[in-house]
Amino acid sequence: MKNSKLSERVTELRNRKGFSQEVLAEESGLSLRTIQRIENGETAPRGDTLQRIAKGLGVTSEDLIDWKLQKNDSYLAILNASALTFIFFPLLGILIPMLMWISKRKEIANVEKMGKLVLNFQISWFITYCVFFLIGVMSKIMHYSFANKALIFIGVLYVFNAILILFNVKRAKNGKNVNYFISIPFLR
Repeated sequence: MKNSKLSERVTELRNRKGFSQEVLAEESGLSLRTIQRIENGETAPRGDTLQRIAKGLGVTSEDLIDWKLQKNDSYLAILNASALTFIFFPLLGILIPMLMWISKRKEIANVEKMGKLVLNFQISWFITYCVFFLIGVMSKIMHYSFANKALIFIGVLYVFNAILILFNVKRAKNGKNVNYFISIPFLR
């Protein structure tokens, strides 16, 4: 990112917060002169300085850098809806969102974060599905009565996944944060 774009973003966020340059310097633990040089485009913050400014502004360093990304709530809703492909084949609920995430994560705002949330949930769901599928198969082979209960639980997993996806599609379409609770953070 060019210095002027980053300096505009820092100035814009500082003004939105109602901070003076002095307050931002204090909040970030940087000198006033450093803040002035960054906002004037004389220097571009990197590493620790970028993280300190982001912390002082109450945003992530990615928010400072990726501000040029376009906003597209429809794509975010479609990204979430793509996980519904698990209905046809459980692994598709991971593969399709992953392809969408990889293809647009540098172009559309929030795709990076939302893609990880969707994928973490779908991977967690798939592992749970596989465990109960194997328990059901083994129970059937060994003539245990648990096979039917495992099949019922798999049905409950399918319904739960579909409802949670639809709930989050609506939230994403309305520009709200999605909520995929109960997932293991494989992707950070």
